[in-house]
Amino acid sequence: MPLDPQARMFLDQLEASGAPPLSEQTPEEARASFAELVAIAGPAEEPVPTEDRSVPGPAGDISVRIYRPDSDRPLPVVVYFHGGGFVIGNIASHDTLCQRLAAKVPAVVVSVDYRLAPEHRFPAAVDDCDTATRWVSTHAAEFGGDPARLAVAGDSAGGNLASVVARRARDTGGPPIAFQLLVYPATDLTRALPSHTENGKGYLLDSDLMDWFMDNYMADADLRHPDASPLFADDLSGLPRTFVLTAEFDPLRDEGEAYAERLRQAGVTVTTSRYDGMIHGFYGFDSIFDAAKRATAETVTALHDALV
Repeated sequence: MPLDPQARMFLDQLEASGAPPLSEQTPEEARASFAELVAIAGPAEEPVPTEDRSVPGPAGDISVRIYRPDSDRPLPVVVYFHGGGFVIGNIASHDTLCQRLAAKVPAVVVSVDYRLAPEHRFPAAVDDCDTATRWVSTHAAEFGGDPARLAVAGDSAGGNLASVVARRARDTGGPPIAFQLLVYPATDLTRALPSHTENGKGYLLDSDLMDWFMDNYMADADLRHPDASPLFADDLSGLPRTFVLTAEFDPLRDEGEAYAERLRQAGVTVTTSRYDGMIHGFYGFDSIFDAAKRATAETVTALHDALV
């Protein structure tokens, strides 16, 4: 189908702003620009209590933000990894999204502020997310969470990290992960599939920005390493039930759907949902895109059905 009119208007407004592309900015400048962009999402409709904590990590403390709706019983736990190409984004950029998930599922959501590139290249982000998830599993009861109902979730780079954490947990005997929510996940950093060519220009996440992300995150590392590109993992059997969301006009569309198909072939229960007419990054912008409202509702239902 054609590009959604709301997506077209959004892209036109970004172009009219005259702001330089993120790929032409320094990482520090791009982080500030991204913060300004995501701020238009506005506050959550149903804010929940939060607590900021520090988790011992492989190279120092990892900051996490815990969202816990009021409840007189233990709640399922969702460990959330933000998107941003492993270079931009943080807890604040995904605060509204995590507030919504926590309130609507309902669940304890733990958002992880993993180390960013280029200051910390691959596999620093993976190691932080793995460590934080293990900490959450061990300490969940301290903040009203039920470690037996643990999910990992993330968008874009965060979807990549969630999938790697789930596979590492399988390979090392825990922590037990019941579900993974992957929103337009990056699963093939070689960018060989057709959607990278079809959607490589004009839809927010473009080829130049992908080059910039990979130069900062991977440098000379192996793009086919399964902790970088989970699509290339030899064995995907035994992974948790999965929901994969993709967008039609997204360079990452095909690799998300290819990963879902590989999971399915490995015997994993998988649900996929493609949002026709939508662009990368639409999820979480409920105040801008009607499709984002539907996507939020769909992912909330998937988490609720799997965990509650």
